Amino acid sequence: MDPADSAAIEQMAAELLSPAETLRGDAMAPVLRLEFLASRVAQQNFAATLLGVPASKLQAAYECPECGAGPDIAHGRPGYLLDGGPAPLLLSASRASGWVLFAAVVHPEPGLRLGVDVENAAGTEFAGFDDVALTIREHRHLDAVEPGRRANERARLWARKEAWLKMTGEGLRVSPDSFDVLERPGLWDLELPASADGRDLPAGLVAALAATSH
Repeated sequence: MDPADSAAIEQMAAELLSPAETLRGDAMAPVLRLEFLASRVAQQNFAATLLGVPASKLQAAYECPECGAGPDIAHGRPGYLLDGGPAPLLLSASRASGWVLFAAVVHPEPGLRLGVDVENAAGTEFAGFDDVALTIREHRHLDAVEPGRRANERARLWARKEAWLKMTGEGLRVSPDSFDVLERPGLWDLELPASADGRDLPAGLVAALAATSH
């Protein structure tokens, strides 16, 4: 990363991010830390644009089923405070290969849930992955896919599982091989563009979106 870009990220992070987010970033290796800070800055700017307010007016307030919710939490379901109360925004985010994908609904209806995930096929190609991540039916489906497409199909299934578990808020507390995502209402594959911000996206990126009401 260009030193000027790094400096700009550091400055914006210092101006916008919560102490909890900064502390989480400080626990990471330098390169991962910059990617994390950049993604959080981008997320806050994205949320502010949708809400029509300056990014500086938002305060991160994440929600974790185990740790609670509020400005002191920097992991789990993303959210923001605006003027002292919850911002009217349902938000989900995912990172892969230096890119970040956001999905959001402004002024969501009560009970609406949302989850998005982006994956790189290279990240799911290792011994034992299928045994812990896929159901028996998904195993059979993957075996029927031609070898040249199998890596992308595996990543597609994983993105669908991650998006669903983000939507429900359960995360990997639920075993991913316990539920099938081949045909599940409220779950869609996303078609990613070939490029963004003037740069080509890496080959092998796949994404999924989950949304449903209680």
